[in-house]
Amino acid sequence: MAKRELYDSILRFLADQQAVGQDRVSRTDIATALGESPSTILRYLNQLKADGKVQQSGNTSASRYGLTHRQVTVNLGATGLVATTGSARLTVLPAWSPAAKELLDALDQPLGARTPVSYQRHFVDDYKPNETFLLPQSLADDLYREGRMQGQQPAGTYARHVIAPLLIDLSFSSSKLEGNRYSRLDTEVLFASGKAEPHDTDAIMLLNHKRAIEFLIDEVPMYGLIPMVVRNIHTLLMQGLLHDENALGAVRQKVVSISNTVYVPAQMPSLLGEMLEIIVGKARDIKNPVEGAFFLWINIAYLQPFEDGNKRTSRLCANIPLLMYNCAPLSFLDVSEDDYSRAKIGVYERLDTSVAADLFAWTYRRSIQKYAAQIQAAGLPDQFRTEHREAINEVVCRVVRERDSLHEAVDDLGLHEQDAGRIIQEVKGDLSRLGEHNFARYRLRQRELMSWIENGRPVQE
Repeated sequence: MAKRELYDSILRFLADQQAVGQDRVSRTDIATALGESPSTILRYLNQLKADGKVQQSGNTSASRYGLTHRQVTVNLGATGLVATTGSARLTVLPAWSPAAKELLDALDQPLGARTPVSYQRHFVDDYKPNETFLLPQSLADDLYREGRMQGQQPAGTYARHVIAPLLIDLSFSSSKLEGNRYSRLDTEVLFASGKAEPHDTDAIMLLNHKRAIEFLIDEVPMYGLIPMVVRNIHTLLMQGLLHDENALGAVRQKVVSISNTVYVPAQMPSLLGEMLEIIVGKARDIKNPVEGAFFLWINIAYLQPFEDGNKRTSRLCANIPLLMYNCAPLSFLDVSEDDYSRAKIGVYERLDTSVAADLFAWTYRRSIQKYAAQIQAAGLPDQFRTEHREAINEVVCRVVRERDSLHEAVDDLGLHEQDAGRIIQEVKGDLSRLGEHNFARYRLRQRELMSWIENGRPVQE
């Protein structure tokens, strides 16, 4: 049985057993059912545990294994392994299309049986934004509709609403794909302290991710998608992790190789610099931000423009178009190293995006679901108040400090009648709640507030 097929078959068997009430089975049971040796099954079970898909009970030969998330009922449908809780529906594994399965079978061939290939610039040169697509166009359109925040919002609004979980999710998931040993809880503790030991490269990697994501959220809405932003993301991600600090954000001058593939990246610095400019320029012209995210994710990793850290740079850069169009961020939740590696190698060796497209759609939908729930739980701030915060603060300040009339202060702002009326109502509410606990937000001094209160909280219409 092929490697990938056996990996999936174990998951199917465990799902079938759980469906009939058998939450835990032995590796011997699995081996007998699948016609493989117990030692082979144990090797795959260890990989599934490392990928977070299987959990073990006991530490002896009598150990039992089952799927993670025991509280859900797991069924294997026509589109893949699916977990359902009530009306919720969450795909536990990527559902591979026929084209992706064919590619996965081809990639199961040993390295010696695969033909070495080099970088093919026509993969980018032949791409015409909004005319050709790396993702199926209908899929890109569906994901855009699903992931977009409703209403007109300033760039980066979505990311700011979910920044706390995003910092953890994307930093942890991206670092885990690089072999980082920190758990999610360890990551939360690390971010709370903000400090790493000088020789703890795993902690440095995670904190670098956090700083790079904060840069994305704070600066990208101002700068947009330009090569300088990509280079600075690389700098922030790799600071303290490269032997040569001059390589931070710089097009590489050294030869690089990639393990477990016959792909040989381009080695000429002039070509690398040129292609990075072209990739960023074409991504900027793509109207669908989901297609733009996929294009960047694929092509930055394929080009390998930097000495190290190309894959993690591509993951964060994929969020730039999503950020600019106020779509849910992409945090690569629950993606296994094996699936991720095969998605990339399919592009490297065959310019085939079928596995990458399936994996991207699967993990992006997980991100959409998580952050939509996060926003719903937290509640969206009033967009009108966000846009008119300074005007509201100024009017409150004038009423309290200068004793100006409410309408006079609002009229001086020169707003449309409808906006002016709304601001009057907002200011009235703010004045009714104004006290010692919140006066600083209006740039008032305490003595000014107390004078206003002692005079009976006057408000002239």
